[in-house]
Amino acid sequence: MTLSLVALNAVAFSLFDTAIGPCALAWNSVGLTAVRLPGVSALATRKVLLSRQPQAVETPPPWPDFVAAAVAAMQAHLTGQPQDLRDVPLDTRLANRFELLVYAAARELDPGHTCSYGELAKAIGEPMAARAVGHALGENPWPLVVPCHRVTAAGGRLGGFSAPGGSDTKQRLLLLEAAMVKRPDQLF
Repeated sequence: MTLSLVALNAVAFSLFDTAIGPCALAWNSVGLTAVRLPGVSALATRKVLLSRQPQAVETPPPWPDFVAAAVAAMQAHLTGQPQDLRDVPLDTRLANRFELLVYAAARELDPGHTCSYGELAKAIGEPMAARAVGHALGENPWPLVVPCHRVTAAGGRLGGFSAPGGSDTKQRLLLLEAAMVKRPDQLF
């Protein structure tokens, strides 16, 4: 077995409380391997994470520095304090080239800003790939860190969201982030 396969299988995970409910993340020595937004309960969130990362071992704090920083940033972000999650390391070795392009472009979207699937497809040089962009974002293993909720359907429609709560969760995150952004015409 090669070192990279060992690293992929050496996964830990933990649940943590946020303002919108218990989230979970999994990681290895390279970076985060998964993020789960709250399900109907902490048990449901744990169950879904483990269905996708069955080798993961639940690990309480103290966590590696990058995990502790990611948890703190996500907790703050979900209370309405904008955080830049672009520096959170991700283990992207299982993503294909197209997914990597989509995820990198989505990470460039600031809180309170959105683009359509078609606009993101154009941004990565694949103007006819809006559906493929939507599919890649639907498979995104790192919601919030790779802010797929900021990518919407054409014509200002919300579009789908594969995280628990679906489009309702997507709308909740977008409304939270819209409140974070001070517009030039605002006094306070």
